[in-house]
Amino acid sequence: MSKKLGLYIGGRRFDVDVEGSFAAFLEHQMAKDFNVEGNNDLKILLQAYVRKNHELFVQEQKMQEIIKKLEK
Repeated sequence: MSKKLGLYIGGRRFDVDVEGSFAAFLEHQMAKDFNVEGNNDLKILLQAYVRKNHELFVQEQKMQEIIKKLEK
């Protein structure tokens, strides 16, 4: 089942169609990172982007640590 999620950035609305369990996950994450009821400026978008990339960086480091332990 497809779900349309929308967000206002810089006064313009952007919609994305997502499916399955990812839709609920993304909706929850967007509510944490953005003002889903109003406008978001580009600074908020950049901050969310950097925050999510930092989370990915930390996950990658943890995976590499686990891989090293498993290889021993």
